[in-house]
Amino acid sequence: MNPNIGITTKNLKKSTSILTTVLSNEMILYVKTRKFHWNISGNSFMELHKLFEEQYRILENNIDEVAERISQLGEKTIGTMSEFIENSTLKESPKEYVSQKNMLEELLKDHEQLINEFRDFIPTFEDCQDAGSADFITGLLQQHEKMAWILRRYLD
Repeated sequence: MNPNIGITTKNLKKSTSILTTVLSNEMILYVKTRKFHWNISGNSFMELHKLFEEQYRILENNIDEVAERISQLGEKTIGTMSEFIENSTLKESPKEYVSQKNMLEELLKDHEQLINEFRDFIPTFEDCQDAGSADFITGLLQQHEKMAWILRRYLD
């Protein structure tokens, strides 16, 4: 049954398409953060190990929330790694094992990319009369701003 929530079918499709990209990016960033958590070494090992764990847990929750938002808007949610890769704007780095500094730089770059994309998505949601998704993405943007700020502080 399609939701009758004051948003046209066309606009619901547009919103869920954007949310599918958001979901895919959250998943790619989650996997990357988890990989770095598993492979961190060096002077700040335990501190960064715990930081990456804290951040991937936030991302894990985001993944579930985005998937549920898609479902609330009446669409099915993708759920395979190949679908996430296909719909993501973030890039993986397979078979690359980088230094602590490069891990921090890569995660920071990805968070900042998502922040900028979210800023672009918000007006589109508003144009689609989807205030709920605009508000939802604003909340995710704030989380990513905080995670980026923490990563940036390690690089100062």
